[in-house]
Amino acid sequence: MAQVNYPEVWDLDSIFRGGSESKEFKEFVIGNDRQIDELNEAIGEEASFDQLEDYIHRIQIQMQRNRQSSAFVSCLTAQNVKDKEASLWLGKMTEQSTKIQMIWGKIEDFLVELTEEQWNEFSKRPALKSVLFHLKERRFQATEKLSPNEEKLAAKLEIDGYHAWGKVYNEAVGRMQIPFEEKGVEKPLSAGQLQNRLNSSDRSVRERAEIASERAWEKETDLFASTLNHLAGFRLQLYKARGWDQVLKEPLAINRMQETTLTAMWETITDNKPRFYEFMARKAELLGVKKLAMHDVHAPLPVEGDTNIPYSEACELIIKHFKQISPKLAAFTEGALRDGWVEAEDRAGKRPGGFCTTFPLSKESRIFMTYDGTMANVATLAHELGHAYHSHCLKDMAPLAQRYAMNVAETASTFAENIIADALVKEAPTEEATLSLLENKISRSLAFFMNIHARFLFETRFYEARKEGFVPVTQLNTLMEEAQKEAYGGQLATYSPTFWASKLHFHITGVPFYNFPYTFGFLFSLGIYKKAMETGSSFEDDYIALLQDTASMTVEDLAKKHLNVDLTSKSFWQEAIDVILKDVDTFMELTKS
Repeated sequence: MAQVNYPEVWDLDSIFRGGSESKEFKEFVIGNDRQIDELNEAIGEEASFDQLEDYIHRIQIQMQRNRQSSAFVSCLTAQNVKDKEASLWLGKMTEQSTKIQMIWGKIEDFLVELTEEQWNEFSKRPALKSVLFHLKERRFQATEKLSPNEEKLAAKLEIDGYHAWGKVYNEAVGRMQIPFEEKGVEKPLSAGQLQNRLNSSDRSVRERAEIASERAWEKETDLFASTLNHLAGFRLQLYKARGWDQVLKEPLAINRMQETTLTAMWETITDNKPRFYEFMARKAELLGVKKLAMHDVHAPLPVEGDTNIPYSEACELIIKHFKQISPKLAAFTEGALRDGWVEAEDRAGKRPGGFCTTFPLSKESRIFMTYDGTMANVATLAHELGHAYHSHCLKDMAPLAQRYAMNVAETASTFAENIIADALVKEAPTEEATLSLLENKISRSLAFFMNIHARFLFETRFYEARKEGFVPVTQLNTLMEEAQKEAYGGQLATYSPTFWASKLHFHITGVPFYNFPYTFGFLFSLGIYKKAMETGSSFEDDYIALLQDTASMTVEDLAKKHLNVDLTSKSFWQEAIDVILKDVDTFMELTKS
């Protein structure tokens, strides 16, 4: 059998040929402008039911076209942070999405103006059935905002007064060149490349990378304090104008979840942290240190021999283990890897981090990461493939019915990670390998229970401080370190006070509080994974049905329908955490001596 080739550089030409200079892409964007303007001009002061239905149909087409072009630009700017032409396209994407947002404002006005009797009649139309949840959601949310004209003005001001600050941050990070010595030679690394050094199996490399990282980000803190403060300031002023006094109101609404659910989740995690402190202390012993440093938390345990996993082997490994749980997921994954959906090459000039973006018109996704052969990278690849599969399961549904929230988006991705983590532990050839893989699995949970918790605590407190005025660098550093100490229970020897500057998620303008949905998705996926193990062969269809509902239900209703659980109760969260605690017990038993 011929060996399958899994390219490490993604194929963007099949979407639009020619990169940022693509004539095909330019014509597509011009076509978007024309269609958006035509729709905007078509909407008058009044609308019949037929016209309103037509507007809803046409705006969804524009949403998909904008998503297609925005995804392409995201890929261009990620693969080469110095692509100036691609950076210019970012402004155009923001302009078009803002126009679409304003058109939605007009449509929402019509929805709000309908009486209950008119709404009931309108909502019975067959063409609206698949998007009715979203229309109800928009109709309700519109009543909690400013007047239509004020919301339109706010949307226009966002381009240069809000989204521009996120762009400033991205451009500044893209320019960063961090000096780092390897094998006696100093060379400049991008932020993404240095991040991989922080995950090295060599502790001396991690220590030097942490020092280099803190120094590099410290140099940029004045600029990034400005971007962070201005982003938050804009949000707070808009919230105040709308009469919203709770900072979490918008992120909870975006994630379609209740605050009682969020509270139950964090409280249950906090109750269980002492068990994880025991694990951290044991890991410190195994690494030969008194306390773990920040760079040790997710570091691998030392293992004899070469543990580097070539990219092609990682692909085969993921396909093999996906197949044992879900043949459909495995078949999809093999096609995605074979057809160049993944940008994995380890090279300079790429932005840090990883993501999966979807091209709705092409019904394909693209995955971005920088693969360097670590187990963490294998987990990241599986994670992003989970995202791609989620989009694949929804690709033939109405555009609005494909727009799932971030917290349930993380469900499919972390579910995919769980498959790989469990399979590798079970197949480990030696006890040393078992320990290493088990440690990796538990340490992943620490990211959700502690690192993400620290981000949530920091951002919550930062927004409260920002209400009183500009928050300076020294205060930001203090807030960050205090949040980390609380989230990690004071168990670490070192912390990262500049983490607020180095973490992209704090500077993203798409959604606020880009943190707690990760933890929700991780634990929710454990519940689904547990059910998959219990259900057996019928699981695939159940799983696909759940994924297809993620964009059309609140998370509480989704969990009740597909798992028969109450997310506002601590019992669900405890059962999910118990799955990880079993791993902790096994690890502690194996390392007693």
